Amino acid sequence: MNCSISGEVPEEPVVSKKSGLLFEKRLIERHISEYGKCPVTGEALATDDIVPVKTGKIVRPRPVQAASIPGMLGMFQNEWDSLMLSNFAMEKQLHTARQELSHALYQHDAACRVIARLKKERDEARSLLAQADRQIPMSTPDAVVGNAPVHSNGIQVANDNLGPGVRNMHPGISPSILAELTDCNTALSQQRKKRQISSTLAPIDALERYTQISSHPLHKTSKPGILSIDIHHERDIIATGGVDTNAVIFDQPSGQILSTLGGHSKKVTSVKFVGRDNLVITGSADKTVRIWQGSDDGDYHCNHTLKDHTAEVQAVTVHATNNYFVTASLDSTWCFYDITSGLCLTQVEDTSVSQGYTSVAFHPDGLILGAGTSEAVVKIWDVKSQTRVAKFDGHIGAVTSISFSENGYFLATAARDGVKLWDLRKLKNFRTFTPYGPDTPTNSVEFDFSGSYLAAAGSDIRVIQATSVKQEWNTVKTFPDMSGTGKGTSVKFGPDAKYIAVGSMDRNLRIFGLPGKDVEMES
Repeated sequence: MNCSISGEVPEEPVVSKKSGLLFEKRLIERHISEYGKCPVTGEALATDDIVPVKTGKIVRPRPVQAASIPGMLGMFQNEWDSLMLSNFAMEKQLHTARQELSHALYQHDAACRVIARLKKERDEARSLLAQADRQIPMSTPDAVVGNAPVHSNGIQVANDNLGPGVRNMHPGISPSILAELTDCNTALSQQRKKRQISSTLAPIDALERYTQISSHPLHKTSKPGILSIDIHHERDIIATGGVDTNAVIFDQPSGQILSTLGGHSKKVTSVKFVGRDNLVITGSADKTVRIWQGSDDGDYHCNHTLKDHTAEVQAVTVHATNNYFVTASLDSTWCFYDITSGLCLTQVEDTSVSQGYTSVAFHPDGLILGAGTSEAVVKIWDVKSQTRVAKFDGHIGAVTSISFSENGYFLATAARDGVKLWDLRKLKNFRTFTPYGPDTPTNSVEFDFSGSYLAAAGSDIRVIQATSVKQEWNTVKTFPDMSGTGKGTSVKFGPDAKYIAVGSMDRNLRIFGLPGKDVEMES
């Protein structure tokens, strides 16, 4: 009688009470301890269900093959032959699998090339269509064109020397648009007087406990670096602009990439959400600005490609009406655009700026525009008249970032020498932070939406409590640079400062906030 598992004569035979099958004791006990059931019938089986079978001790004879040396050699030869045949079959299967994989990779590569070509042709067609659409408003009467004045300190770029192309002709900001900007300013100013800080704003003791809660590799490893971040507070999604020429739309709650916006030929220097119609605006070192329209399926397509600048576009800022935006470039001009049509209404050149603009931001009320230059000067512009009304100097190096506080009184600027705070009522600097050494610039500065906190990014990330002109602005939290590059390039507060998004010169977007347990305690 043979064991039902091994098929050999058992040394310690046992029989199952339930099935009556014969087993080797050590084999069935091991099987029961692991699975708890009969290996043949599948019924539940315990060690108490097996009964040992007593037999006389019989010395098993050797097999005929093992009775002599020639027999044993023959047996070994047979085993070796079987092993070689099995190895040959496996190598043949491996070769076949490699051929199939190579063919699949070739097909995938060919498909990717076709898709890339089609996308390029699609983008070129959209660009041509956008240019054709932008030429339609150029039939505006001369009276409308005359609304673009020439200024003493900010001159309207001449159109008569642009040749036959009408793409760069600018009709000026019409009286109806100026009225819209004024009405928006009045409404926001009145709301600001009644403004109260949200009860759900993250308190200081919560920010002190913030730590890195996630890191997301959004951009390519071949060209790492995130240069710009923006957050859509209502939808809680994040946009990043990278050195790899792409912008990425990222859903913060789920940690998933919603879309990758490809179309620029050089690094994306600035990215901004528009507060309506699922629109995103990107500026690039390829001298162009793109307006992207999101669809219900999560995909984005380029509505307009704007080519009014002649040098790198460094910054983009969206007006509070969500109908207009401004771009700043190293060509020493800033452009005022209509979002819907993609039309440049006016392009203002400052003859006193020789190396161009490096940052730009609208005042929360929308009638004042702040622009930082490569010459370490911050210039304040009246949007309605496109004239310079003030300038702040005192920085060292290019002004890398500017941010207006929501209270409307403070302006924060960043450069190589640190962060400066300006009182817009008295037009003077009232506080300076020098968080880093002389060789480490502050790359980004940002007020949160409530105006209660200020964040700065450089070789680390610092969060400062915003108070008043006379009170101290104390550092609440310092986050180390987790990228290992020592270059924090951008920082943004999430809704109610519940988290902080940070971009660095690696490809990862990092989220700092309360760990999971602390979030539950806060809620």
